[in-house]
Formats: sequence, structure tokens, C-alpha cells
Amino acid sequence: MQYLTVTIPKKAVTIGSRIGLADTFLTRLVGLLGKSSLDDGAGLLIRPSSGVHTMWMRFAIDVVALDKELRVLKTWQRLPPWRVTEVSFKTHSVLELAPGQVRHFNIEPGDQLALSN
Repeated sequence: MQYLTVTIPKKAVTIGSRIGLADTFLTRLVGLLGKSSLDDGAGLLIRPSSGVHTMWMRFAIDVVALDKELRVLKTWQRLPPWRVTEVSFKTHSVLELAPGQVRHFNIEPGDQLALSN
């Protein structure tokens, strides 16, 4: 799996440097299943995706919905197992992070994210 670094340049913040890229049918299907936790700085960028679920997961996650330009549309904090985010056709990709990361980095709608290898 390819790993990326995700930043918010305007805030001079690095959200994570171990963000996996789930951009194939199989990697999107598996997602974070089988993991027992996520470390700070780790996560998963799922694209394309218009929403996610936490069925069969063992832990809560923070979720960030992004448009095609990687602008934050919406966030969910500490989404527990067995939940589903709303589905939106404006959402192009979804970033899954360790619980508490949205608050820690003050990720909010309108923030512009950037990706690098």
C-alpha cells in the first residue's frame, strides 16, 4: 500500500505522515478492518468514496469528508463502531484518522488539505 503525508498548508500542520491510500476495489473494501487501533499520524485516505461505515471495526475513528480539491466538507469525531456517515455526492474522498485527531489539528470545513509522498 502506498503511504502519503497529509498537511493543512495554511495552518502549517502535518495531520499524518503514514496515511495509507485506498484507491483500488480491494483496498477500499478492506479499509481498516482487522486493525485494533490507529496511531497518531496514521490513517487511511479512501478515494473515491462518498461516505464510510465502521461496521465490524474494533475502535472509533475520526472521519473527514473531502471534495475533489481536497477541501474539507464535513468531519465526524470519534465515530464509534457500527455507525455510518451520511453519503454525499459532493464528497469525493474520505480521510480516516485516529480518534481525537480532528480536534487536535482543529480540522474544520473549508480547510484545504495537501498530499505528498
